[in-house]
Amino acid sequence: MTKESPPGPTRAEDALALVRLAGRRGAVQAVLEWLGRRTGGAVALVAGDGSVLASSPHRPSDEALAAVRESYRRGMPSGVVGGPGARIVHLVALGREPYLVLDGCESHRHGTLLADAARILGLCRQSEEAERLRRRTELTEARSREAVLHLLMGGGVAVAHRIAGAMGARLPSPVRVYIVECPKRRRPAIAERLARSMGGQAWIVPCPVRFNHLIALAPAGTRPWEQAIVEQVPECRVGASDEVALRETPLGYEQAFHALAVARGVPDRWARFSRNIGLAPLLGPEGAYWAGELLGPCLSYQPARRTDPGAEELLATLGSWLAFGTGASRHLKIHRNTLAARLRLIKALLALDLPASLAAQSAAWLALRLHTGYPRPTGRPADLPTLLAAPAAQTWAHVQLSPLGSATDTVRAWLRADARLPETAADLGISLPGARKRLLRAEERLGRSLLHAPSAKYELWLAMSASGAL
Repeated sequence: MTKESPPGPTRAEDALALVRLAGRRGAVQAVLEWLGRRTGGAVALVAGDGSVLASSPHRPSDEALAAVRESYRRGMPSGVVGGPGARIVHLVALGREPYLVLDGCESHRHGTLLADAARILGLCRQSEEAERLRRRTELTEARSREAVLHLLMGGGVAVAHRIAGAMGARLPSPVRVYIVECPKRRRPAIAERLARSMGGQAWIVPCPVRFNHLIALAPAGTRPWEQAIVEQVPECRVGASDEVALRETPLGYEQAFHALAVARGVPDRWARFSRNIGLAPLLGPEGAYWAGELLGPCLSYQPARRTDPGAEELLATLGSWLAFGTGASRHLKIHRNTLAARLRLIKALLALDLPASLAAQSAAWLALRLHTGYPRPTGRPADLPTLLAAPAAQTWAHVQLSPLGSATDTVRAWLRADARLPETAADLGISLPGARKRLLRAEERLGRSLLHAPSAKYELWLAMSASGAL
C-alpha cells in the first residue's frame, strides 16, 4: 500500500500568509520571496516592455520576458504560455501593468494562488508608491525650508518671504531663535514632535551643518518654549536667543548657539542668551565706512565668467566660513574644493591672511556686520585701532571681558595663538587637555561658545585689542 503525500496549504492559509506579508516593510519583495518558496519557480514583477522590476529567487527566463511583451502588446490581462514538455509561464497583470510572472515547469498548478497574490501585490505597490510620494514631499518641503533659512542667514529677507508664501506659510517677525541639540538618529521624529507642541507656529529646520541640531524660529512674544521643549524631549538641550527682527536671524542664531553652550552645563538643560549690546552698533557711520573700505574689493568684484561667484556670493561664503569653518561647505551645499577656491579668491581680494590670522578673521567678521547694518557715509575712513579706541568701544570691551576673571590669561593666550589649542597649551606650559578644560571653564563664565563654531573668539579678540591686552 503506497503512502499518500501530505496535502498542501489551503487557499485560505495562503491568503492569510499573503495578508500578513502585506503588513511588512518592503511588502512587495517579501511577497515575491514567499511565492518563490511556495511554488519553487522564479517569480517576478515585469513591466510591459519586458524589464524586470523585482524578482525572487532569480530573474525569469528570456522566454518569460518575451511572453510578457507579447501579452502586453495584445492587451491580455493573464495567460499561460507553454505546454507539456516545455517551459510553462503563468502571467497575471496588476491592472494594465506590470505583470506578476511565475516561470516554472508546474506554474499552471498555481493559477489561483497567483491571482490572489496579484491583488495583494497591487495594493502593496500602491502603498509603497504612496509612501515614496510622502517621503518625496517631505524632502521637498524640508529643502524649501532650508533654502528659506539660508536666505535669512544671508540677508535675503524679501526672497525668503516670497518662498515661504509660495509654500503656504508665513515667516514670523520678530522671532526668537532656538537651537535644539538632540540625538542625530532621532532628529526627524523630534522635529515632528516639536512642530506639534509649538502648534505649527515655529519654522523648524534641521541644521545643514550640525546633524544633531534643529533650528526653530518661533514668533517673539508668545509662550517661552525652552522648558516645554526639554519636557517634551528629555534627551535634548536647548539654547534660545533674545527677541530679534527677522533680518537679524544670523545674530539670533549666534545668540542661541552661545546659550546652548551654557545649557550643556546646567541641570535644566536649557538656557536663554543674556543680551549684551554688540560692538557694531557702537561704531556708527565711521565703522560702516571702514567696513566699506575693507570689503570694497570684494563688493566691486566682477567675475570673469557668468558661472563664477559674484560679490554677494563671495561675502556669503566669507560669512559662512567665519561662522562654521570647514562646515561651510555643508552649509552652502558646495564641494570643499569649491569652498577652498573661493576663500583663496577672497583672501587675494581683501589682502587678509584669513586662514592663519585670527586678527584678520575678526576684522572681516566685524566688517560684515557693519556692512549689512549701516549706510556708507562720506569722508575719510578710520582704521580699526582708532575705532576700537573710541570710549563706547572701550566700555563695550570692559563689559565683554569682566566675566572672565582668573580665566583672562588663558583666553588671552588662546587668542594670541590664533585660537589654536596646541600653541595655547605650550604658551601656558600645560597639557592639551588642561588647556581645553580651562577654556571650557571660560565658556561657563562667559555664557558663550569658544571651542565650537560659531565662536565668540572674534568678539573676544576685538575686546582684548580694544583694552590693550593683546
